[in-house]
Order: sequence, then structure tokens, then C-alpha cells
Amino acid sequence: MRRKLFTVITFVKINTKRFFRDKTAIFFSILFPLIFLFVFGGIFGGNNDVSFRVALLNDSKTESGVQVATIIKENKLFKVDPDISDQESANEKMNRGQLDATIVIPPEFGELNGATPTGKVQVIYTQNNQQAGQALGSILQEIMKSVNAQYVEVTMPFAVESTQSNSKSLSQFDYTFAGLLGFSIIGMGIFGPINIFPELKKMGILRRLHTTPIRVWQYFMSTVLSQLVVGAVTMVVLFSVAIVVFDLKVVGNIFELAIFLALGITSILGIGLALGGWAKNERQAAPLSNIIVFPMMFLSGTFFPRFLMPEWLQTASNYLPLTPVIDGIRLITTEGKHLTEIGPQLGLIGLWMIIVYAIAFRVFRWE
Repeated sequence: MRRKLFTVITFVKINTKRFFRDKTAIFFSILFPLIFLFVFGGIFGGNNDVSFRVALLNDSKTESGVQVATIIKENKLFKVDPDISDQESANEKMNRGQLDATIVIPPEFGELNGATPTGKVQVIYTQNNQQAGQALGSILQEIMKSVNAQYVEVTMPFAVESTQSNSKSLSQFDYTFAGLLGFSIIGMGIFGPINIFPELKKMGILRRLHTTPIRVWQYFMSTVLSQLVVGAVTMVVLFSVAIVVFDLKVVGNIFELAIFLALGITSILGIGLALGGWAKNERQAAPLSNIIVFPMMFLSGTFFPRFLMPEWLQTASNYLPLTPVIDGIRLITTEGKHLTEIGPQLGLIGLWMIIVYAIAFRVFRWE
């Protein structure tokens, strides 16, 4: 038994060295997911607070007009374009979709009507930005209430009270990052073997290995262990960039997360071993892998949340091999779940692992 394990360890070293010497493999396994991380992180990461792009035209010289203009400029809900000074320029940018609306403080705003200053702030928007314009009108109305309180004391009979719950919700980047990890696992687990195995068969390397005492289980185990080494490097790189650059908060236990990721990689790798081990060449492997990969990529929550899908499609996608992997990553990293609390995900991963490896052993061909 010791000799058989020695053979496994030897092939782990060989496969790992082959990977890190292959620039193409490094690019698609590590750098390619990293590029996706920067792209989607730039879209969904960072500050997701709601804001409106507006032009502010203050034609009033009164103290009240200056006060309201200052409040708008300092409010984080408004991104005021500093380069617009007239209505014509504002209209041009609104028509091109570069602005949500224009806020106009007219010349008569703040003029005294008796002892109290009066006036109306105008919100100008296009038909395409009707919702944004209406929302801006409501926000400015609330701002006016605070200004009006300086002149007129009003007691409202009804009010609204907001209370924050103790639970955290997932951000867009939380969903995206877990999906990107799933995308990376697909790249390592499926595209890796289906590219390598047919090439090794074409070169006759697997045929020569078949003449040695090595068994299929030893070769599979060495491939799994070497891919886990590659996966560990990839995951460390992705998590490091997500935490440092995009401020990802990992709530769960790192050790439990590492165990879960190893199980997920091993499970998905079984699909790649089955496809790559069965295919005689790339022409056989590529179409079949695309039929399997693309449904998982789009239905398992890789790039967008599954709750946006129709209910029947959500139910069907629950049983795809990649779905429990991505769901488990999200539960651990964002909700702090322990392995003992994600039994359904672990059960599905274990079931798929049995199925895909049984198929892989059954269909594997040395040539």
C-alpha cells in the first residue's frame, strides 16, 4: 500500500510541475478568473448606495437659495455635475443619458412674501428618466421640510419609524464573488482534464502509463490532489484580491470554507475526469463539455442570483452539480454558516461525487 501511495505522490508532483510550467494553464486557471473578478467587482463592488446624477442651476441670489444649493451639493444622494452652468448643456447631457435630472433654483426663490421667504425648486427630467425624476422630487420635498422648519413650526399627526434588523443581507458583489469562485472551479475541474487527457492520449503518454503497474484510481487520485493544490493557489489569489480591492467581508470560518472548497473542486473535477477520460480527442470532448458546462454556468447562480428565475427553473437548478457548491460558498462566507448547518449542500455534493466518479471509472480509456 505504501508503494501505491508513493506512486500517487509522485504523479501529484509531476502534474503540479506540469501545470506551473504551462503558461496557458496558469492563465485560464488563475489569471482568467482574476480578470472576471476585476470586471464584475468594478460593476457590483464598492459602494452600492443609491445616487442621482444631476445638474444644479442656482439662479437665486437670496440666502435661502444659497442654503438649499449647499444642502444639495453636500447630500450624498446627489452627484452634481460641476461643469454645467446653463439649461442647454444640461438638456444635452440628459438627452444622452449622462444625467438623471436638472435641479433649478429660480431667481425668485427665497424672496420675501410678507415675513416669510417662499419659492419652488424645479426638477426637470426626460421621459426616459421619469422614475428618477419623481424620486428626486420626493427627496427634495424632504429637504424642503427641514428648511421650512426654520420658518414655520409644523406638527405632523402621523409619522414613519424605521428600524434596522440584526441580520445582514447579501450585496450584489457577495453574490457575484461566490459565482466567480464557481466559474473558476468549473475551469479547473472540467476544462482542465478535457484539454489535458485527449492531448496525453494523442501523444501516447497514457498508453505507455497503461503498461506500468499504475491503476486508474491512482491516476485519478494524483490528478485530484494536484488540482487541489492548483485550486488552493487560485482561491487564495481570488480571496486576497476581493478582500483588499473590493472589501469582501468573509463572515464564516476560514478552515471550514477551505474544506468546503476542496469538496466542491473534487466533485466538479469528477465531471472533467469522466469527459476527458472517455473522449479520444478534443472534437469529442469539447461539444459534450459545452452541453454540460453552459447550463450550470447560467442556471447555478454563477453570474446572477437564482431567485430572479421562475420558480420551476429554480427548483430544477437546485439539483445541478455546481448549485450546491456556489450556495454553500455564499452561506459560509456571507452568513457565517458552519459545515454542520449546510447539510443539504454537502449531501448533494456527496451524491454527485459518487455519481460522476462512478461514471469516470467506468468510461475511462487509456487511449
